[in-house]
Amino acid sequence: MSNEFVVRSLDEIQFWSRIMKEHALFLSLGFTFNEQKLIEEAQQFITVFERIEEQLAGYSEHSDPQQIRAFNSQVYQAAASIWAYKRKVLGLILRCEIFTNNYPLLVDHISREAAYFANRLKELNEGTLQPLPEAIIQENVFFLKIMADHAKFIGHLLDPSERKLVDQAREFSHDFDQLLYQAIDLDSMRPQSETTPLLTQFLDQNRVSVVSLRDFKKTARDLIDECRIKSNIHPLLADHVFREASRFVEIIDMFEESLVNIGPDKIC
Repeated sequence: MSNEFVVRSLDEIQFWSRIMKEHALFLSLGFTFNEQKLIEEAQQFITVFERIEEQLAGYSEHSDPQQIRAFNSQVYQAAASIWAYKRKVLGLILRCEIFTNNYPLLVDHISREAAYFANRLKELNEGTLQPLPEAIIQENVFFLKIMADHAKFIGHLLDPSERKLVDQAREFSHDFDQLLYQAIDLDSMRPQSETTPLLTQFLDQNRVSVVSLRDFKKTARDLIDECRIKSNIHPLLADHVFREASRFVEIIDMFEESLVNIGPDKIC
């Protein structure tokens, strides 16, 4: 194993452990007062991921790869556990056994992110340092769905009187739904679609839209921090979705760089 394994592992854990911790907080804030057991479970996950963040501070790019492999396995178990908790909560909501301020789609959304995190850790320990080039479309399908969901959540959590911002959020929701359908269509055309020029165009188009959404989220986050717009959006949630959009831009950049290194020939 190389330092790249260590660096990639620590980067994934640093980003997604904070996201998981915040998911647990958002879930806990959405439960009614009589759902104490679910609130306590959420708070336990906050503690779990805080401890992971504390452990993370003790590692560096020079750490022993075998220690990082073990750390990945430990964090994988935490990610798998919070995924199971989120799916349990979603089932309770859909069966009307509990009532919460968290939308069912939001709970499904955050469970998909937990599954993604767990899968990345598994891939890393199996030797896949970065998402494989042939997985470019599927990786984009995942993140385009995440971005479309974010736009929908923002539109619903803004006060209805914020008409301009609500309209902008709806436009982003529509745009990302279309990009998602386009990516799904492209995925069904594989392996014929796996040519560098086509994938480069696909990534370029996605990048333009994601950057626009990221900038919209940044503006909304800043306005929320300054108490200049009316909404039910927690300031931390506003920053949370901004960071995820920024992460998607980084992933697109990584894929574009990998395509440059591959050259004009077919990927597979």
